[in-house]
Amino acid sequence: MEENKRLVKVPTMATMAANGEEPEILFWVGCAGAFDDRYKRVTRAFVQILEHVGVKYAVLGTEESCTGDPAKRAGNEFLFQMQALTNIEVLNAYNVKKIVTACPHCFNTIKNEYPDLGGNYEVIHHSTYLQQLINEGKVHVKGGEAFKGKRITYHDSCYLGRANDIYEAPRDVLAALDADLVEMKRSRANGLCCGAGGAQMFKEPEPGKKDVNIERTEEALAILGNGNGVIATACPFCMVMMNDGVKNKEQEESVQVFDIAELIAQAEGLSK
Repeated sequence: MEENKRLVKVPTMATMAANGEEPEILFWVGCAGAFDDRYKRVTRAFVQILEHVGVKYAVLGTEESCTGDPAKRAGNEFLFQMQALTNIEVLNAYNVKKIVTACPHCFNTIKNEYPDLGGNYEVIHHSTYLQQLINEGKVHVKGGEAFKGKRITYHDSCYLGRANDIYEAPRDVLAALDADLVEMKRSRANGLCCGAGGAQMFKEPEPGKKDVNIERTEEALAILGNGNGVIATACPFCMVMMNDGVKNKEQEESVQVFDIAELIAQAEGLSK
């Protein structure tokens, strides 16, 4: 999928504050959305959607730091609290009330763990936010013709699903596309982890018969069958692991891994 070359000047909280303005939402980009080359495309796709619907949004830019999720999952509570308190100080200084993020790890940490440290915000994952935009008629996806007849299977993020009970929002978003949605045998509360959660992303897997992401990719490929299929994700960690699995199986030509925001942006004609 080629990126739309139209440049958008993304507003920052600092600029808005200097102009005496406050955004409706703060888009929390996250480390992957800011630095990972593949997930930058998801950030751009979501920004294109925000621009398209005319919502007043802003990002922290260089003032945004890691939420501390990897440190906490790896057992370094001291480092987590240092990172979290730094972010909370910035967010509270800007009087932030509503945060939208495309990362379930950021979502879970800011929503469920920041309140204990003085950070109280309405936190929404982008799958839920996209569902709201579709339900309100602000995003129409033009019938989803771009995906007509294409088989799509959705991989549940552990931090979105089991940790926060969000299963239907991403599926409702995908249902707006004119595609053939198919479910893997292990899905929703019984879904299989991609293998990257709990800070496992940053280390080599323990010795075993098979890597978790390979097992999960095999399930996805089996349900998609032969032909042009899509594995839909809603998490940067899941995207990396499923992409690696598809490459391991040498199926890059027939199966693509997209975030739901990319699929909606493409269906809406915002990117190709």
